[in-house]
Amino acid sequence: MPRIAILDDYQNVAKSFGDWTKLDASAQVTIFHNNLASVDEAASALAPFDVVVLMRERMPMQAALIDRLPNLKLIITTGHANRSLDKDHAKAKGIVCCFTRGGDSTATTVETAFALLLGHGRGLVYEDRMMREGKWQTTIPETIAGKTLGVVGLGRLGSRMARIAKAFEMNVIAWSTNLTAEKAAAAGAELVSKDDLFRRSDYVSIHLVLSDRSRGLIGAKEFSSMKKTGVLINTSRGPIVDEAAMLDALTHKRIGGVGLDVFDVEPLPASHPLRKLDNATLSPHLGYVSDATYKEYYEDIIDNIANWMKGAPSRILA
Repeated sequence: MPRIAILDDYQNVAKSFGDWTKLDASAQVTIFHNNLASVDEAASALAPFDVVVLMRERMPMQAALIDRLPNLKLIITTGHANRSLDKDHAKAKGIVCCFTRGGDSTATTVETAFALLLGHGRGLVYEDRMMREGKWQTTIPETIAGKTLGVVGLGRLGSRMARIAKAFEMNVIAWSTNLTAEKAAAAGAELVSKDDLFRRSDYVSIHLVLSDRSRGLIGAKEFSSMKKTGVLINTSRGPIVDEAAMLDALTHKRIGGVGLDVFDVEPLPASHPLRKLDNATLSPHLGYVSDATYKEYYEDIIDNIANWMKGAPSRILA
């Protein structure tokens, strides 16, 4: 009977999505609700398992870990791609790698980005905290209409963010390495230089893929260029922003604040200084999370496991 590990079910909802009775009689399923934070911890916990199911990129599955899992025969990742999975190394060891539907989180990620923008700009998150302490109207929120949104990366997500901003009567400017004036205009934005974007924007929203080129793209220089009231929104990947430079700008109030859904280390450590800053609005990487997406994830996980057990694996990663 194959042993199956379902990883990083933070919300304890895996069993409520999909019909797990399809596997109950023929497989032993174990669900991990906490993140296995190191290679040693993961190797010790997962060594007995034949199948490991990854929730997006919550836990990296690299060669160093794969080599320490002697029974591993199948890896399933939710979504169509997983940059933290070394699928080539897994395949070289004869391990099948499969994916699920639910990989396009364009709508939910942008909804999260704009919620962070509104939550900070209209003071909603901070005032919620204050009301629970018995206080009333402690801030002066600003009007979003007429403010300038700078979009860093005007692809599918950035273009959607621009359209929503226009509906809120914001001015939209944009920059990325290969962006043209024509593509910017088609999304309702004005193409500007990177320096101008950080200098002119009231809000900056990042919509880039993490790569060697984008890692640390936003650092001390960019924070020094921003308005004292400027707000940075990041729903892409934490390492695109230099965390030390961001903390310095926030601590010394050189910018108005940040709205973050992603972090260098996830889950964000309980002692992390970001948790103590009133000018940081934080979200626990919910950009891709939705009930509809989870339903597709877990239905396909069950289907993939069942098909693999029959000798006909489905949705194999290319």
